[in-house]
Formats: sequence, structure tokens, C-alpha cells
Amino acid sequence: MTGKTDKTQAAQRAPGASRALRVLVAGALALALAACSPIYRNHGYVPAEEDLAQLVVGKDTRETAAPKVGRPSTSGLLADTGWYYVQSRWEQKGALPAREIDRQVVALTFSESGTLTNVEKFGLERGQIVPLSRRVTETNVKGMSVLTQLFSNFGRLSAGQVVGQ
Repeated sequence: MTGKTDKTQAAQRAPGASRALRVLVAGALALALAACSPIYRNHGYVPAEEDLAQLVVGKDTRETAAPKVGRPSTSGLLADTGWYYVQSRWEQKGALPAREIDRQVVALTFSESGTLTNVEKFGLERGQIVPLSRRVTETNVKGMSVLTQLFSNFGRLSAGQVVGQ
């Protein structure tokens, strides 16, 4: 009779043990899925479309543009003829290295007297610089080499370089 009693007790304990095992497996699966969800980081600043719409080409100057869109993170290197605003969006999935998924650059170009001559917004399409919008008073685009430099690091930065590690 003791053999039958042991089997009955084991059978009664089994459903509780299998339920705990199922809960444990479900919890581990939920943690694994949460670890693989992407994390997004935004770096830099680009003025909003509403702020850019307030700028009047040919009328605004550096002094009147600054309160409307803010001071830039980058300006023209040689003659200070342009202001450049750069914003990047990075994605990281699990243990994989972070990758840049979007970059936008807004370029404000000023004449030597300080009058706003161009308002341009650039993005990336398949690794190529493409103009997204443009309000230009002249046909040539000044400072394109600076824009090329801003976009040339696409994909070359590691996550540690971006966050300063």
C-alpha cells in the first residue's frame, strides 16, 4: 500500500510543479523579448518647421534669426556665412552596436552683410545627401562642403563616440 500512496502523492505534486515551470519559462521568454526591443536615442537639434517658416529670406539677419530658431550647434568654418543644425536618430537592438537610422541638417546661409539668403533642409536617402526643402534666393548652394562633411560620418561613429565614452 505504501507504493500506491507514494505514486498518488507524486501525481498530486506534478501539476503544481509543471505550472511553476510554465510560469518560469513564460517569465524568461518575456525577459528575452524585452531585451531585444529597440532603444532609440536622439542627438542634436533641428528647428521645427513652424520656426523655420517664421524666417523671411532677404529680410531676416543673424540677430533676428537667433530668437526664432535658436543658435546653431555648428556654423560656417571660414567666413561664417552659414549656420548648420544637425540632428541624428540612433537605434540599438539588444547587444548589437547602435546604428544611425536618420540624420537631418538645416542650413541657414547669410550674405556678408548678415542677411539671410537661403534656408535649406537636408536628409539622407540610401546614404546620399538629398534636399528635403529649400528656400533659396541664389542658384548656387554655398557651404556644400560643410554639409558633405556633416553627412560623411554617417555610419562611421560608434555608440561610445556618440555618448562620449
